[in-house]
Amino acid sequence: MLGFLVRLLPFWIREPLIILVGTVFGVRILFMALVDGEGWVPAVIGAVFLLGAALRVRVVVHALRARHRRAPATEAELEPVTPVPVTPAPVTPAPVTPAVRRPVEKKPNAFAQASFAIGLFAVIGGALWIEGKLPEDGTAATGASRPAACRLDEDEELPSAYRSTPGAVTGADLCRALNRTELPELLGTPAERSVYASGTDNTAPLADRKVAQPEARVEFETYTVELSATYNKLTVAQYAKLTTYGDGRDARKLTVLGRPALLTSDHMMKIQFDLGSGEGASGPVEQGPLARTLTVAFDGKDRGGSYDLTVWSESGLLPDDSALVDIAEAVLPRITRGARGQD
Repeated sequence: MLGFLVRLLPFWIREPLIILVGTVFGVRILFMALVDGEGWVPAVIGAVFLLGAALRVRVVVHALRARHRRAPATEAELEPVTPVPVTPAPVTPAPVTPAVRRPVEKKPNAFAQASFAIGLFAVIGGALWIEGKLPEDGTAATGASRPAACRLDEDEELPSAYRSTPGAVTGADLCRALNRTELPELLGTPAERSVYASGTDNTAPLADRKVAQPEARVEFETYTVELSATYNKLTVAQYAKLTTYGDGRDARKLTVLGRPALLTSDHMMKIQFDLGSGEGASGPVEQGPLARTLTVAFDGKDRGGSYDLTVWSESGLLPDDSALVDIAEAVLPRITRGARGQD
């Protein structure tokens, strides 16, 4: 479509525009390839643009030379010639035929053509600029970072533990609730954007069966956030008592959204896989970075089951506890419609 519109332009407007655009694009792409180290492919593309512009320059030069060659002949034809007296000979009058009026041929308006060309390229440039300001989903840019799309196993059938638990949410539900544009700001890193997001439909072992334990994970450059839901009979109060038998792990009781909650700390497990040997061998399990977890009961009466919101960083840096509370207050109301025993 763009090529068709360009071909409609007059020669002396079309060719300079093509030369200008080709030169600008060629120089810009070569700059990216040579200075920014983008590789040899952009360098070849930039060279092709410059070669095309050079060929267009040659065409314009030939057209100018041909025009100059035709100019003297035209001026010579327009010079006045001294009339030579000639004795008129008797001429038999020819039959008079009515004159045919031909329509006056309108010459193209150079100013109108130039205005049309400038307006056309202005519209195209504006459309490209607006497209660059839009995010990938086509909505208007709001200045907030667009989160990575959730990776889900939607083709897999849900485990039987989910079918036997009325109102159990899935990993997809948790991922959609957690993967919010305001999550980096709540973590204290507003300039970051999520680089990975997923939701899985896991299960957890119980005494004689398995229970649903969906999980969602959102990764940033600084932090990794996990949200899980466990549908068992263990209450937050019972879990708080269990933590007192150890070193306490910086446990702190509080209330979130009118429900019992508990803040604890623990180290992640770190397993290294050696993929270079081709056998997928793994090394010993090591102690990973420290993680902070906020456990919130499903309901205000604490009748069993809870959400676990965990944050950690490879550097060992952790956000304030208030950040976990803010995330829980922003995320949990979006998924509590699937929980059991709500107030």
